[in-house]
Amino acid sequence: EYEVQALARLEKLFAGHDYVVAVGGAGLYVRALCEGMDDLPQADESLREEMDRWLAEEGLGALAEKLRELDPEYYRIVDLNNPARVVRALEVCLQTGMPYSRQRTGIRRARPFEIVKIGVDLPREELYDRINRRVDRMLADGLEAEARALYPYRELNALQTVGYREFFDYFDGCIGYDEAVELIKRNSRRYAKRQLTWFRRDPEIRWFRPDDDAAMINYIDFGKS
Repeated sequence: EYEVQALARLEKLFAGHDYVVAVGGAGLYVRALCEGMDDLPQADESLREEMDRWLAEEGLGALAEKLRELDPEYYRIVDLNNPARVVRALEVCLQTGMPYSRQRTGIRRARPFEIVKIGVDLPREELYDRINRRVDRMLADGLEAEARALYPYRELNALQTVGYREFFDYFDGCIGYDEAVELIKRNSRRYAKRQLTWFRRDPEIRWFRPDDDAAMINYIDFGKS
């Protein structure tokens, strides 16, 4: 759905602009925009409800173990801490009777525009320090209150993310406040590391420091040299 909507939006933007910048860190969305996604079956509503119950009752580890059994190839590369990815892959396996990895063709779709990919990177120590300070700002801006307001809906897939999960455990009395904060920082750092690992596999990305504006602009304007 994102691919279809993004391409429609780009068509309108390119009618009045020579350059359009898409910014984001989610690897699958970048792939959908730049390369297209495989035509996999739509989610079966009853199966999705069953998967959600399974996730709520037995936890993500049980679903991941089932995925390992049905599709060991995809199990080796999927982010096992991401419920949406694990649930979707397992869902496709169960719907089709085939491994999810076998249905991912990897065929790239043509786009009517040139794509220039830029990655922004920092030394690991500086990156992790920024992540820690960003979490502190999120807390100061009311992250705990936001998580508490969403607590009644905690089983939704969309809420199984860093920042919410840790506070939900705190509200349940499983961990203390300080531990929840430290886990949010640690899990955010781990997520950033996984993002970098994902994007470093893409040979089309040219990496720059965030303050290297002139070099980025020259790279875009002069033939990606």
